[in-house]
Amino acid sequence: MTTARLKRSVRVTFLGLTVNCVLAVAKLFAGVFGHSHALIADGVESLADIFSSVIVWRALVLAEQPADEDHPYGHGKAEPLAAAVVSTILLLAAGWIVTQAVREVAHPHSAPAPFTLAVLVVTIMVKEGLFRFVRHEAAVVESSAVHSDAWHHRSDAITSLAAAIGISVALVGGKGYESADDVAAIVAAAVIAWNGWRLLRPALNDLMDSAPPPEVTDQIQRIASTIPGVDRVEKCMVRKMGYYFYVDMHVEVNPGMTVQNAHLISHQVKDRVREHFSRVRDVLVHIEPSRQVAPDA
Repeated sequence: MTTARLKRSVRVTFLGLTVNCVLAVAKLFAGVFGHSHALIADGVESLADIFSSVIVWRALVLAEQPADEDHPYGHGKAEPLAAAVVSTILLLAAGWIVTQAVREVAHPHSAPAPFTLAVLVVTIMVKEGLFRFVRHEAAVVESSAVHSDAWHHRSDAITSLAAAIGISVALVGGKGYESADDVAAIVAAAVIAWNGWRLLRPALNDLMDSAPPPEVTDQIQRIASTIPGVDRVEKCMVRKMGYYFYVDMHVEVNPGMTVQNAHLISHQVKDRVREHFSRVRDVLVHIEPSRQVAPDA
């Protein structure tokens, strides 16, 4: 299960990496020789995509490494950490694009070449298709890092669309409309920044051990309560570590029960929870005396 998930995640990440390499080179060359600042900005955003894909790839591999002496809870947080880094790259790319575009608006320049529009149309089609595919795969493997990488592809498609609109206005409007190319870059940067912030928040929540949806915790409690000898689940805390969950719970048992019997019950709780939830990597059960005093069976 783990190996299949890793292979699928890495495969889709490498697909995006390959596509981004080709598109980045094409857009940068077309932008420089076609005198399009929006296309150059779009090419820079694609370079950021390449960097982010490499980060996601390494994070996926690291997250699946088993626990060791230095990381007793495993390496699962590499995934949300990668998602946070990729989101930050989006925000930084947006800031760079705005800075460059504002600088160019203040300085008159020639209109972009018509062939730059063809490059952007192809880019939009490729990146939107890649976004839909990677987003689907991210949902299947349930990876925040792959999900953020998918939205990086969508951001690239958006910047290409904005650049295409700006170039079209500059070409149709003629003299005096050259700055439409730069205005388009600013609009695209705003969309990129919004996506970056939207993806950064859940990544930070995962890094801060935010609880999963209440229904997950409730179901784990119900499963633990079905074990014979468990009088009540006093407390249940679940935290997400990358793809997996770690559970800490307090279980009440007969106070007259032997330590051996209580120990067996704790193992039964752990095994039953992990049996029903493949994503639960470990369950720590703390035994508490029940408020209902009864003789030991």
